[in-house]
Amino acid sequence: MKNPGLIVLFAAGAALTASAADHKQPPVQPASSFAAVEVHADEQVAIAAEPYDTKEKASIFRVDYLAHDVMPVRLIVTNLGDRPISLSEARILFLTADGDRIQAASPEDVERLMTLKEKRGGRIPLPNGIPAIKLKPKASNKNIEQDFDTFEYGALVVEPHTTRAGFLFYDVSGLAHPLQGAKLHLRKLRDANGKELFYFEIPFDKYLKSKSSAMN
Repeated sequence: MKNPGLIVLFAAGAALTASAADHKQPPVQPASSFAAVEVHADEQVAIAAEPYDTKEKASIFRVDYLAHDVMPVRLIVTNLGDRPISLSEARILFLTADGDRIQAASPEDVERLMTLKEKRGGRIPLPNGIPAIKLKPKASNKNIEQDFDTFEYGALVVEPHTTRAGFLFYDVSGLAHPLQGAKLHLRKLRDANGKELFYFEIPFDKYLKSKSSAMN
């Protein structure tokens, strides 16, 4: 007869291993395979933006960013041409439906936002007349640093016929529906001669429409 204790230990160890393995970049695919994409045929560049706006998709991270009003957006850049392009001076902004411009957050920005929210205290909703139970804040700085090390977009050069991908994190606190009518705006991308490419503006509504279609 097999030892049930060993079976439990083995199962626990396997679960931990699987959980640790989940914290890795998704497979890289061409930008054109995503719904929210803009292609500049003349400049031979395609750029896509894929929000990780559901708990299922965002489970690859160590931190629940969505619960703290931080939107992870995967940036996918495909160079279709024969010469490299540079993102070393790129400006990549989250444009809200009202026209506000949000810069990508640093790990310190995310930690500050999460600390502020946790100081206010998460609360368990209970029926009327019963006081809410205040939750103890959780330390997350190490996890945030690890997530940025693993996932943050970092390719300053995209080689010919190559796709580079990674995540940017945006503070969308105060926005009830942050993706509706919003866009990812990119400028100051340059070709091999240093010439600035025409700006990219990728509507997140394209993503929302594809998401809605997939559910029907």
